[in-house]
Amino acid sequence: MASAVNCYLSSSSCFGLQSKLKSLSLKNNISSSSSSYGLRQNLSAFKTLSFTNNLSHNLLCQGTLSFSTITRKPNRYSVVCEAAPKKKADSAAKRARQAEKRRIYNKSKKSEVKTRMKKVLEELDTLRKKPDAQAEEIFPIEKLIADAYSAIDKAVKVGTLHRNTGARRKSRLARRKKAVEIHHGWYTPAPAADAA
Repeated sequence: MASAVNCYLSSSSCFGLQSKLKSLSLKNNISSSSSSYGLRQNLSAFKTLSFTNNLSHNLLCQGTLSFSTITRKPNRYSVVCEAAPKKKADSAAKRARQAEKRRIYNKSKKSEVKTRMKKVLEELDTLRKKPDAQAEEIFPIEKLIADAYSAIDKAVKVGTLHRNTGARRKSRLARRKKAVEIHHGWYTPAPAADAA
């Protein structure tokens, strides 16, 4: 009875199997030989693949090798080598997963920066509109500004924001605070020196 052996191996083992099959030249010898002597000789050559009972049992248990008998025309034997179902992870898929993780992380960092800046700007606007504001009322806002600076610096450090973007946003908060202080008379800018 004719049979075929399907070998499901890993890709590295597959190349070694291919070189062994070339040395056996199964396709030419088996299909051309019709005598029982030639068939026995080729089957003994086939044993050089060393599929022993223990080896096949161990590999079958690990799920890397499987045999299946296929009935074909008489005097035809074939060995098929296929990749294992457990493939190595595709590098593009891994990159996509990493990019998605970084996107979510960066989104949270940017959101934190925006939220802290918004709180500072709202407090400064409220203080500016207040007619009888005292100088001590700026201290809680300075604490909020320090928290916003910290969030901006962290976002720049991990690469979420460019350093120039971080500097621009910190400058925006400082300018707005100074404008409120000048508006209420708590700060008077030094006169510009005449360049002569």
